[in-house]
Amino acid sequence: MQMSISSALLYSLLGMSIVFFALVLLMLIIKLLTALGDLSEKRKAAAPAPVPAAAAAAPAKSAGSCFGGEVKLYDTEPATAAMLMAIVADTSGIPLSELNFISIKEVKE
Repeated sequence: MQMSISSALLYSLLGMSIVFFALVLLMLIIKLLTALGDLSEKRKAAAPAPVPAAAAAAPAKSAGSCFGGEVKLYDTEPATAAMLMAIVADTSGIPLSELNFISIKEVKE
């Protein structure tokens, strides 16, 4: 069966419009889901979580700890020291708040 050029153009235009409509529909669904996700995140952020009594009465950090204390840096940039502390905490599996860094010195060979 032979198809005329006008019917072939009509079928191709119909196929392209169906694909375009499906893409627009997917875009709208993604935007709707993103908006719903943002809305739920805002609701979670708006409601403050209650602070347990044990966390409220946490002891103060001693000098030399990561939080609140002084870490002496010898020939080391603060950003490099922070990276090293994070690597040590991640590798050892110990939370950074439980580690006690007193000083960090760069070793040059």
